[in-house]
Amino acid sequence: MAETAIPSNPEKMTLSPPRSVQEISINGGDPPPQFIVRDNPYGPVDTSPRLASLPNIDISLFSLQSSIEETEKELDKLRSALSSWGCFQVIGHGMSFQFLDKVREVIIKFFELPIEEKQRHGKAAVAKEGYGLDSLVTEKQVLDWSDRLSVLIYPEDQRDLKLWPEKPQDFRETIEEYAMNIDSVVSILFKAMAKSLKLEESSFSKQFGDRSVMQGRFILYPTCTRPDQVFGVKPHSDGSGVTVLLQDKEVQGLQILKEDQWLTVPVIPHALFVNLGDQMQIMSNGVFKSPFHRVVTNREREKITVAMFKRPDPEKEIEPVDQLVDEKRPRLYKKVKNYAALNYECFQKGLVPLDTVKI
Repeated sequence: MAETAIPSNPEKMTLSPPRSVQEISINGGDPPPQFIVRDNPYGPVDTSPRLASLPNIDISLFSLQSSIEETEKELDKLRSALSSWGCFQVIGHGMSFQFLDKVREVIIKFFELPIEEKQRHGKAAVAKEGYGLDSLVTEKQVLDWSDRLSVLIYPEDQRDLKLWPEKPQDFRETIEEYAMNIDSVVSILFKAMAKSLKLEESSFSKQFGDRSVMQGRFILYPTCTRPDQVFGVKPHSDGSGVTVLLQDKEVQGLQILKEDQWLTVPVIPHALFVNLGDQMQIMSNGVFKSPFHRVVTNREREKITVAMFKRPDPEKEIEPVDQLVDEKRPRLYKKVKNYAALNYECFQKGLVPLDTVKI
C-alpha cells in the first residue's frame, strides 16, 4: 500500500479538517495530511510495546473499616506508584461491572448515531466543549485520529446542556451517576495522596477550591489504515489535577512513557486507570509525577474511552504545598492560575507546559 504523501511545507498547510474521523475510517481512505505525524520528538509510532507492570490500588482499604496495617500498606503502594509511575489501576471503587458496562454502552450508542445527529452537539474550532475534532490552536497542529464529545459536568451551574446528547435517552442520567461516583473516588484519592506523604488530609483538595471542575471526554478511536503514521492522541501530559479513565473493555492502545520507553497500559475491564496531571505534580513540588502518555490506533478494531478530568477552580491559584518545600527540595514551581488552558496550548505548539512554570 502506498504511503500517504506528506506535504513538502506542512507549516503552510491550511486544509480544513474533516467533519469526523469516523467518516474517513468508514470510507476506508488513508489518513489526510493533517493527521500524519511529522518530526515527533517522543519517538516513532509503535503500536505494540510491552505491557507496563502497573500497580493496582484497592481504595476500599482507605476506609475506616480497614485495619491500620492494611491501610498503611496500601498508602505505601500509592506513594510509590505516584512517585515512580504517576499512574495506577484502581480497584475496590464500589461500582458494579454492570454499571460500568452501561457507561460504555451509552457512549458506543452515541457514536453510532448519524453524523448529523451528533453534530447537533458540535463545537466551534477553538471551543473546549461539544462534539468534534481537536480544538485548533496553530496551523502546524497535527490532528488526533479520534472523535470526541466533551462536556463540563461540574460545577453543575456551568453545564451547557445543549451539548449533552438527548440520544441515547439514558445518556445524561448515566453520565451524571458515573460522574458522582468518580467524584467520590477522586475525593478518597486526594486524602490518601496527602496521608501517604504525612500531610493533612486536605492539603491537596483545598487547592482545588469549592468550584473545582470536572470535565467528561468521551472518545472514539476509529480503525485506521495507517496506524504507523497517526496518533489517536499525541504524546502529552494532562493539564488536570487527576484524570480517571474507563478504558475500552477489550482493545488496548493507551501507552505511557517511563524511563524513555513507551509501555502499553493493560486493559482491566472493570478497573479505573488513574493518572496524575501536571497540576498535582506542581502541588506535590515534583514528588508525584505527571506521566507522558499517548494513544495509538489499529487497523482491525475501533475503541472507546471515557475520561474524567478533575481540575482546580480556574480562578484559584495553585502552588507547591508548603510542607513539601525545604532545603533538600527547594520550591520547583511558581504559583499559577488556570494551568489547564496553558497546558493545552503549549502541547499543540510543541512546548512542554511544566517547563513554562518552573522556577
